[in-house]
Amino acid sequence: MFRLNEDALAIRDMARAFSAEKLAPHAIEWDEKKHFPVDVMREAAGLGMGGIYVKEDVGGSGLSRLDAAVIFEALSLGCPAVAAYISIHNMCAWMVDTYGNDEQRRKWLPALVSMEKCASYCLTEPGAGSDAAALSTRAVKDGDAYVLTGQKQFISGAGNADDFYVVMARTGGEGPKGISTFVVEGGTPGLSFGANERKMGWNAQPTRAVIFDDCRVPAANLIGKEGDGFRIAMSGLDGGRLNIAACSVGGAQAALDKALAYTAERKAFGKKLNEFQALQFRLADLAIELEAARLFLYSAAAAYDRGDAEKTITIAMAKRFVTDTGFEVANGALQLLGGYGYLCEYGIEKIVRDLRVHQILEGTNEIMRLIVARALLARHT
Repeated sequence: MFRLNEDALAIRDMARAFSAEKLAPHAIEWDEKKHFPVDVMREAAGLGMGGIYVKEDVGGSGLSRLDAAVIFEALSLGCPAVAAYISIHNMCAWMVDTYGNDEQRRKWLPALVSMEKCASYCLTEPGAGSDAAALSTRAVKDGDAYVLTGQKQFISGAGNADDFYVVMARTGGEGPKGISTFVVEGGTPGLSFGANERKMGWNAQPTRAVIFDDCRVPAANLIGKEGDGFRIAMSGLDGGRLNIAACSVGGAQAALDKALAYTAERKAFGKKLNEFQALQFRLADLAIELEAARLFLYSAAAAYDRGDAEKTITIAMAKRFVTDTGFEVANGALQLLGGYGYLCEYGIEKIVRDLRVHQILEGTNEIMRLIVARALLARHT
């Protein structure tokens, strides 16, 4: 059994309490009304969840990736969609903290850590999803600025009033070495957005196209050096994959908890549902599969924290296994409620909808298989 230390347990309990009080009671309403609860997320940031693994000199919490996994699992007990957005925000803040210079860190990170500004990660394009190195958004140097032209697709959190975008754009030739990273602040002329996408799930956070039409960005907003962008983008995804896997574990646990409560109350043929051995076995299987996923997640997060040489492979394995398992556990929990599981008011159908996209984003699970397969084959050639 993977044992969390006392500090991690205290962090988990704090995040669970916040989730139970501030997220869970409103999750269904936020989903129905497509409400982006920025005010509540800023309350989470006040507890240190806006810059979980940002260094403490700029207001971050300076925690580990295992701590982060525990936090996002706990937040997702209340609402996976909100927890997942906070994960994306943290990934952007970490990129600025890790690759930005001191001036950039001190300029931007305090507002990110407090979530005064909400960050979005802009990599995917209409014609460049899994093949991110083929992106075509271009940044052309013009004096003391870069002029960005192009479009990003499926951008979580886009269009918020207090927004902040970490953007990958092409400054050089084709391929990964021609990509650079920029910060584009909300309100920059030439920055605009598509309509809020109508989605299967994740309705508590907006998803829009981000459009750059001769968008002039100061040269001082370049993160790292020209050509570093693809490496920066990919390094961020290791942590992002851990976080989204953690959101799957938390969401699946919430669904299983609902199924356990329902089967303890509902009667059929003169007995409670949880007295039927077939359903007991199903509940046991769901719990076993979820615990295996949780242990895999924690192990992969610990590998990240240790800096293991093969951490990217381990994380890709975990992301594939945990997000697939999380969805299947939530879907299995829905089945145990029968027709009631299909109703919005019970909350499980929302969890199923929210968790489905975790198998797609931060690199599809097919890409996770590709990463793992390439590593396996490289060892035997």
